[in-house]
Formats: sequence, C-alpha cells, structure tokens
Amino acid sequence: MSQALYRKWRPLHWEQVIGQPHVVQTLRNAIAADRVAHAYLFAGPRGTGKTTTARLLAKAVNCLSPELAGRPCNECAHCKAVNQGRFLDLIEIDAASNTSVDDVRDLRDKINFSPNQGHYKVYIIDEVHMLSTAAFNALLKTLEEPPPHAIFILATTEVHKIPATVLSRCQRHEFRRIPVNEIVANLKVMAGDEKIQIDEDALVLVARQATGAMRDAISLLDQLASAGQRVTLAMAQDVLGTATSASVLAVVEALLNRQPGAGLDAIHAALDAGSDPRQFARQVVDYLRSLLLVAAGNAEQVEATPEVRAQLARHAQALPVPELLRLIPAFNQAAVEMRANWQPALALELAFLQAVALLDAPAPTFAPPSLPDTPAGRPAAATAARPPKSAAAAQSAMPPQPAAPELEQAAALSAEDASLNQRLNENWSKVISLLRERNATVYALINSIRSRHLQNGVLTLGFASDVLQSQVERPANLELAQAVVSQVMGMSVIIRCRVMTGKHSAPPPDVDSDGMVAAALRDLGGEIVDMQ
Repeated sequence: MSQALYRKWRPLHWEQVIGQPHVVQTLRNAIAADRVAHAYLFAGPRGTGKTTTARLLAKAVNCLSPELAGRPCNECAHCKAVNQGRFLDLIEIDAASNTSVDDVRDLRDKINFSPNQGHYKVYIIDEVHMLSTAAFNALLKTLEEPPPHAIFILATTEVHKIPATVLSRCQRHEFRRIPVNEIVANLKVMAGDEKIQIDEDALVLVARQATGAMRDAISLLDQLASAGQRVTLAMAQDVLGTATSASVLAVVEALLNRQPGAGLDAIHAALDAGSDPRQFARQVVDYLRSLLLVAAGNAEQVEATPEVRAQLARHAQALPVPELLRLIPAFNQAAVEMRANWQPALALELAFLQAVALLDAPAPTFAPPSLPDTPAGRPAAATAARPPKSAAAAQSAMPPQPAAPELEQAAALSAEDASLNQRLNENWSKVISLLRERNATVYALINSIRSRHLQNGVLTLGFASDVLQSQVERPANLELAQAVVSQVMGMSVIIRCRVMTGKHSAPPPDVDSDGMVAAALRDLGGEIVDMQ
C-alpha cells in the first residue's frame, strides 16, 4: 500500500513549512537563543501546519546537534527516531478522544517521570478545545508550572473555546490560511516529483477548493492522480464536483436580468451535471465576493484570467456595493444550511429567489418620527384608511368606526412611543450589526425593510413583497430578530410584518411634513378623508 501524499510530503525542515513564516521565524529564534517556553498554543484553520510545526519543535528541542541554529538536523539519532515515529519522549494526545478529567490526571501523574531518550518530554495535545471544563481545570497547575523536562504544545482550530486561564499560561501563535499562489507553487513541485501530469488551471482549482489548507490541497491532488493519464480542468471539475464557470455566470446573469426562471434552470442544469449544491453555492459566493472587491476598487486582490476580469468589470457596473452586501449573505447562508436540508437544491433555490426579491426591493430609507406640532384644538387622528367602495354607503350611515390599527398607531402616537421610536432609529445600526454577526440571512431580510414603527412593545416592519415577509416570519428568524431588537432596546419587543402595497400620498400643504400624519401617508399608504 502506497503512503498518502500528505504524509509522504510532511515537512522535515523548517524551510519546508509553507505559508507560516511568522511562526517559523519566531520558533527558530527561540531555539537559537535557547529560550524555548514551557507551553505553546498553536491556533488556526485545519491543514495549515499546526501539528507539523509542533513535531518540528519537539524534534528541535531534542536534537543532538551542537549548533542550536541548525536544529533539527535530521541526522542525529533523536531526529531520525522522531521522523520514524519511535521517539518515546514525544507524546501525542488526541483531545477529542481523551476528554475526561481522568485522562488529564493520568497525564499529570506520568509527567514527573524523567525523559527516556531526549532532553525534554514534549506533549502535543491536538484539538485541545475538546477537553471538558473539569479536564482544563485539572491541567491548569501543571500547565503553569510543569517539570523542567516537560513542554506542552496545544493545537486547536477553535481558540475561542479555550478558557482564558489556559490562554494566559501559553505562548500563542496564530496560523494563517495559505495563499492560493503558494499552494499552487508547492503542488507543482509535488506533481513533478510524483510524475503527475496536471494542467495549471486544474492546480488553481485544487488550491481554491482547499480554502487555504495545504493538507486538503495535497489530498485533492492525491485523489486526482488516479483520475487519468493527464488531469485537465474539466476532469478536475468532474472529480471534485464543482460547476463550470459558465454555470456560475449564467446564474449571475439571470440575477442581473431579474429572470427567476432562467436562474433556476441554470442551477438545475449545473446540479444535474453532477455539481455539488454546497460547492455550487460557494462558487456563487466566491464570484460575488470578487464582484464586491472590483466594485470597491480592490480589483488587484482578485485572482482571475483577463477574460474573467472583463466579465467582472461589466457585472460590477450593474451591481453596486450596497446591492452586493445584500446578496452575498443569502447565498452564503445557503451553503451553510444545505447540510441539514432533506432537499439538497432547496436552499440554493431559495437563496436565488430571495436575491431576486432583494434586488427588486428598494434600499431602505428612514426618517426619524417626530411629535406633531399641530394646535391643541386640532384633532390628533386626522387620517384613516379609505373603506372599500362596496361599503361606502353603509359606512356613511353608521357611527364613526375606529381607524385601521396601523394608522391609529401613527396618528395617536404618544410622547413615550415617539421617544421609543426615536431611540430605535438611533440604535438601528446596532440591531443590523448584531444580526449580521449572528445570522446573515436574517440580517439581509431585516435590512430590506421599507418602514418600521414601534408602539406598545410591538414593532411593525413593512416589506416590499410577501416573499420577504414569509422569510422573516419563519419561527427561527422571527425569534432571532425579536431577541436582538429586545436586547438593543432593553425591553421586550414583538415583531409584526406587513407588506407595503398601499399608494403613498403626498401630504397637503397645511400638514406638517415631519409629523405623524405625513408619516402615515408616507409609510402606511393612508389617505386623508377629512380635515375638519
């Protein structure tokens, strides 16, 4: 059985570590100055070299070479033992499988024993964030004051789950995603040595699919090596389940032209051809991100061919930055939700239709409500919704009926509610910011509203279409929006959704343009029926 490429090409020297020069240089300087710390924390995305660097550090501190700057030498007995996986003083622990406090206590009892072969006993604890709270607490004292012969190296992909007490006891090093060009250059060397014939376009696709993880890129190259005599871009797309750039462009063109049918046809054609729905959603997000960079004047950050750059420039003119900020979260959320969806294409279809609806909806503009400054003798409620024509005669013979709820709220706004609305407008940016952090889809939906009005703890939101209204009224989305608004306002708030379908009348000259009557005309589609 042949060895996997990512294991065969695991770096044995510091110079072979790709994309982490800041970490490598710091550790090499520490070794050369004989100032190695007792505890390290390596944090960063998967496949960026955390465990590999930890092994290099363990090999360097136990190297027998008299020249500190040249460690590890890979020539001495200790270096060879580490490379062959038989060095007794290098202990690797998978925290995902050893999460309990008993496992940590067992480690703590054994750590006091002297090293068997080398100068130091090095403990590499991978996925350390998986340890339980009790296990972390049991590790604290040992981590703070280990024996002189012990070094801890903790590795994690989710540093936010590490207790602050642990973080404060470690030297922290952040591993970054590796740039596409560095991954491609390394893959070229690897493919040449392994006699793998692969086009450069296919290597770029592999590098992009790896999303900054060198290990993932090598695994994909290993997979493609068995696909044929020569790996082309089309072959790589078939094997990796990615769609062609033409399919992505077809979806974007349908989006620009407001053609839901054509867009859904392009999506279904790509999926029927074998493209993975999640991957297709990611490709659309990647293209829209490139559009965003071009529209924002940062085109040099986009890696694309001249033909694609010309296409991006044309699309960027049709989609300004505010529109892209509303579209990207919809497709990004689709890629996240697709895993738990029983119908794989549904999330992508909803994202596309939602994006079309967002483009059709006007950008939200708000004017802070103000108190009416009408004379005291003027009735407060001066507006009402016009009744249906069929009931006009009966309405004239009956006693006056209460105004419609929306108009009654606007006309009879109390000073307290007016103050709440003013405070809501002042803090609306906080609401939008929190929603953006917690859920991109809910953020995009709430950011598309045409009106908002708060009274008696009920926040009424006006939308341009029933599609947007139905999306917001999904239990999970509505619950999140209510929680965020309540948090910002410091009070319990219930959200009601309305579709803004009424005609917007201009206020008469004798009606204050900034008052509640004008607000009802503008935002709620009311009409003035009596000005006595």
